[in-house]
Amino acid sequence: MEVLLIDDHPLTNNGLASCLEETGRYSVSGQANNLSEAKRFIEESKNLPSLIVLDILLGEENGLDFLAFLKCFCRGKRVPMPPVLVCSVLEDPFRIQTALKSGASGYIPKTGTKAELLNAIETVLRREVYISGEHAIKLSKSLGAYEQFTKREMEVLNLIKQNKSNQEIAKALYINIRTVENHISNIYFKTGCCSRLELEKL
Repeated sequence: MEVLLIDDHPLTNNGLASCLEETGRYSVSGQANNLSEAKRFIEESKNLPSLIVLDILLGEENGLDFLAFLKCFCRGKRVPMPPVLVCSVLEDPFRIQTALKSGASGYIPKTGTKAELLNAIETVLRREVYISGEHAIKLSKSLGAYEQFTKREMEVLNLIKQNKSNQEIAKALYINIRTVENHISNIYFKTGCCSRLELEKL
């Protein structure tokens, strides 16, 4: 089975490639260090990979943006979207839930073991969702809190967790500063948080 690796650290990509290829079951057909390389690989490939392993932090880029591109591409080609396993140092429930809602099939932390990685891969290839055990518990406990947010509030919160200023959030979402401030006020009210630092830790 062919796999595409997307991570901005070549050593991580090489390590994952070695880990997968030594099983004899997987072949790494491509490695991308940023979104442009990843998108170009998908657009120029005759066949989509069987699996994609994706990091969230790609320099200043958000790896989850690749999921939106991939869904749109597959819809246009009328082909099934390959499962995407997120492998990241970010382990907070918000990021995990956002990844799953964006179309990821599973999540595994970069601190995971080789055995866990292979188990996660086998799970998502069966079209099942995989979440690392400890994080599955954290996620289930946090779902109630996140379900109270509107879609726009989730987008604002996601950008706050990326340390974006109100001005940057307004520009990213094509809304005015006052609207951003109103969304943040609603988020404070719903969470009981009193500062951006507390929101970043959600």
